[in-house]
Amino acid sequence: MSAENTQTTMSGSEATERYLTFRTDNLIFGVSTNYIIEIITNHAITTMPMMPNYVKGIINLRGQIVPIIDIRLRLGKSEIEYTNTTCVIVLNVDSVFIGIIVDAVEQVLDIDYSQISSVPANNREELVSGMISMPDNNVVLLMDCVTLVNNS
Repeated sequence: MSAENTQTTMSGSEATERYLTFRTDNLIFGVSTNYIIEIITNHAITTMPMMPNYVKGIINLRGQIVPIIDIRLRLGKSEIEYTNTTCVIVLNVDSVFIGIIVDAVEQVLDIDYSQISSVPANNREELVSGMISMPDNNVVLLMDCVTLVNNS
């Protein structure tokens, strides 16, 4: 998946943005495709000493050094063994590259900004900028990629 495939659409008073959804710890998250460089499934991660437990290490992606974090651990959840659905979503946020390990990638959705609800203040997770309710009664938590990069 490349950045050229992303889009934000404006039509009249409606605005939509394309999000890739992924599953982590039985929660569904969405990340704007504007940040996604690619999804990789098999890459050797070089561990780094004296890093927080959620920083799994770095990879060399075509000459670009990319730190890799386990989003499950970054959210304070317990570590699990990686499976054949585990993958790394490589993001470029304001020219900063970061890879997030997720349990499984799900689908791409066009989300209308008017559907986005704010996160209740007493329940606020720093990495979640909003949420939407899906027709199948699932909730998609929208990842705040700028906060993720600045606070990791």
